[in-house]
Amino acid sequence: MKDLLSLLAVWSIVLSGLALLVGLFLIRRGDRVNHHRAMLTATALAALFLVFYLAKWALHGTTAYGGPEAWKGVYYFILITHTLLAALNGPLALYVVVRAFRGQFTLHKRWARVLVPIWLYVALTGWIIYLVLKRYGVETGTITF
Repeated sequence: MKDLLSLLAVWSIVLSGLALLVGLFLIRRGDRVNHHRAMLTATALAALFLVFYLAKWALHGTTAYGGPEAWKGVYYFILITHTLLAALNGPLALYVVVRAFRGQFTLHKRWARVLVPIWLYVALTGWIIYLVLKRYGVETGTITF
């Protein structure tokens, strides 16, 4: 079950990032209707990721870094920036989506320019963290911080 939840979480966030990039491409071409669809798909997939990730975390605990000491600082820098920006990403995404639904496109566009790089950074660093822990992770069996 743990591997399945991990796999579902990873692929849902990958697909979310791809849908985000497609949405960017579409709005630059002026295709608002399909931009809207792509961005809602990206948002739904990101929400699904959160469900899978939190279920895995709650059921199986955390995985600690057990890799080379020389890489530890870089790993924790990536982990901390990822975590802080991920915490910001959710509320900011919700704000941007609500602005679009309300037709407040000036605010939507202004904050989307802040959100998109954060979202992409969080998705990319999430993949990096996943791959590092897949190789060097140490199961704790509990929830630790």
